[in-house]
Amino acid sequence: MDVDAHLLDSVALPGARELVYGRPFEERGTGRHRALLLHGADLEVHGLEALLAGDRAPEAVFPLPWPGWGGGVHAVAPDLAFAAFSGQRSVRAVHADGTTRWVYGHACWDQEVGHPHSGDERQVCPGSESGSSGISHDGRFVWAHVVLEAGDDPDDYLEGWVVLDAEDGRELARLPLPDSVASGSWHLAHPDGVHMGLCVGMGQDGVLVYWGRRDGRELTVHDGLNDGLDRILMDVHPAHDGFLTVEHHGNDLQAHALDGTVLAENEEVRWDYPCGFLDGDTVLATTQVEYDSDPEAHGTWLLDARTLRRRARVRYPSGPAEGLVRPLGDGSWLTYDRATDTVRRWTA
Repeated sequence: MDVDAHLLDSVALPGARELVYGRPFEERGTGRHRALLLHGADLEVHGLEALLAGDRAPEAVFPLPWPGWGGGVHAVAPDLAFAAFSGQRSVRAVHADGTTRWVYGHACWDQEVGHPHSGDERQVCPGSESGSSGISHDGRFVWAHVVLEAGDDPDDYLEGWVVLDAEDGRELARLPLPDSVASGSWHLAHPDGVHMGLCVGMGQDGVLVYWGRRDGRELTVHDGLNDGLDRILMDVHPAHDGFLTVEHHGNDLQAHALDGTVLAENEEVRWDYPCGFLDGDTVLATTQVEYDSDPEAHGTWLLDARTLRRRARVRYPSGPAEGLVRPLGDGSWLTYDRATDTVRRWTA
């Protein structure tokens, strides 16, 4: 069965790709979404609905603290009070006027052993590795994936996950991640307001997924997905503990409980990413373009969120291939047109 996609909004603008390949975030409890866009040396925060309606004025602008540093995944507080920038040798909280709220220093992400530093925090080392920051829904905590130790011996290198006080940057909890040798990472805040997800990409060495919560001075973590090192964290259910992963090469799509238990699986086709929960009952996902053993499987699909069985294929007005999808959890999703730098918002 096919269902028609109905166009809600569209906008063409530089950097539009990040609205689909990045992660627009919801202001908890409001149903409104915000989007982060890098524009030159600034991180802009936009109301997604306003942006898609043609309003290019950002709600807030945070200057990047390190000229020349292009790595890291950054986060903005729900009340727009500050941005938490993930740098090569520190996490820095910055106000919209450019003043520093606090700095949490850590070892260098560049994995070259014993490389020198000038003492200037703006120095950018040649390594391409980076971490990420996430902010809790209540704005009280910054979660950061950082390098805890990096000495003259490769065995000294150790990454970690830390929870920082959003007011002053004090470390409240930490967890060493001895299995992680990251190329990059990103955070995903759970709608319960307590848990935070971390997905660590390690290139050809696989992927790590963690769900954490801070209990006093301890960081309690579920990492039940990491035996195979092959699952990518895609989305979290908008109403309960469940979350969605796709196998590193797209071989299957799985729904999980928070401890990693597999609740449902679909391995009928090769799945692409991003994908996620269209709403509480439906998952939206696309098949990989190069998947050609079954032409009838090509396209964007609606799946039952409980069983991951395919229910219907999405039919776009212009044809079957509108591109990859970013579900927003409210019944709508985004697509990106590379030829025109255009993002479109759809509903079924």
